[in-house]
Amino acid sequence: MATPESFYREAIDLNRYSNRVAREIVTNYNNVILDLTNKLATIDEVTAPATVARIRAMLVQMKESLETWSTGSSAYMIDELQSLAVFQSGFIADELQKVLPVGAAGVNSVKISPDFARSIVMTDPTEVNILTLPNNLEPTVQRTFNLTAAKGSAITLPSGEVVSKAFRGISTKQSELISSQIRIGITEGESIPKIAKRLRGRLQFGRNQTMTAKAQRLAAGDGMKLANNQVMTIVRTSVNQVQNAASQATYAANQDVTQKYEYVAILDARTSTICGSLDGQRFNYNEGPLPPQHFNCRSTTVPIIDDEDLRRKFPNTRPSATGRVSQDTNYATWLKDNPSIQEKTLGSKKKFFNYLIDKKRKSPKQALRLIIKEDGTELTLKNLIEKYPKA
Repeated sequence: MATPESFYREAIDLNRYSNRVAREIVTNYNNVILDLTNKLATIDEVTAPATVARIRAMLVQMKESLETWSTGSSAYMIDELQSLAVFQSGFIADELQKVLPVGAAGVNSVKISPDFARSIVMTDPTEVNILTLPNNLEPTVQRTFNLTAAKGSAITLPSGEVVSKAFRGISTKQSELISSQIRIGITEGESIPKIAKRLRGRLQFGRNQTMTAKAQRLAAGDGMKLANNQVMTIVRTSVNQVQNAASQATYAANQDVTQKYEYVAILDARTSTICGSLDGQRFNYNEGPLPPQHFNCRSTTVPIIDDEDLRRKFPNTRPSATGRVSQDTNYATWLKDNPSIQEKTLGSKKKFFNYLIDKKRKSPKQALRLIIKEDGTELTLKNLIEKYPKA
């Protein structure tokens, strides 16, 4: 059994895509705060009643602008996630078609409901008429399957929130935070220009338009940094959810081509131990765990295809942070062979990981699983010492 390498490459590219979507939303948020701080910086005297009234008016305007940003961000995410679902299901169908013998019947396509992404992003199910739409992946006479709004409504962030509510939360909390910081700064005798500079950091209008979301976050001041982190988390996690939902729907619609899927973690130092322990495991469709397992999850799933010619047709490798490796290499084995990555990923658990492998004769995958509790959360170093006392 094998999988075309294109599935692994696309997973990495989708992470890059999520960074681009995040940059658009982060830039728009930062521009709201830059507008406020630029106006604040023009104020010198803070004791005059007219000045106090002016600051209050600015804060009201900022609140309204952030509410507009929240609504606009939700609408933007609906468009992006809907397009992503259509793209992803098409990509999977095309790749599956490539491995079929010449003359074989075509793969089953997945029809994406126009309200699929909207049902993921929005809070109120009645807004997308979920009750009037099919609830399952149901085949039609055209051999198509539906990815409906009902399916979308079941997708939430790992916290249980939906995207629009998360954006509204950022808008409300940041408005309160910035207002509070301005009041505290004035009370403590800080000048208005200094407060403005602290809030905006090193960001400037125009310059941030060309910066990545990560670069903006690093340059952002107190009024932006937390919101930037939260936006990036929401976007990355949402993209991962839609990517995997569309992929799984297309796999499940073509079980004459593929009967199982494999959980795939990105082979680099940022991968969580939870996803690392699942990497390489294979499951029947609709029975196993799926990404995202946590916020900022970058893992994906790939179909297992039973085709003797497939290994000759496609290179049997997958990309990693240390170069190309065999497609059969799972995260745990890769981690064992790269001590420098262990330090970044496992931290203080690195020694115990190698102790389990070298002294207790555990496989790398077994050792990694032992660092994770049965409920999926991570153990502390104290938990490990108590669970595995020295002989």
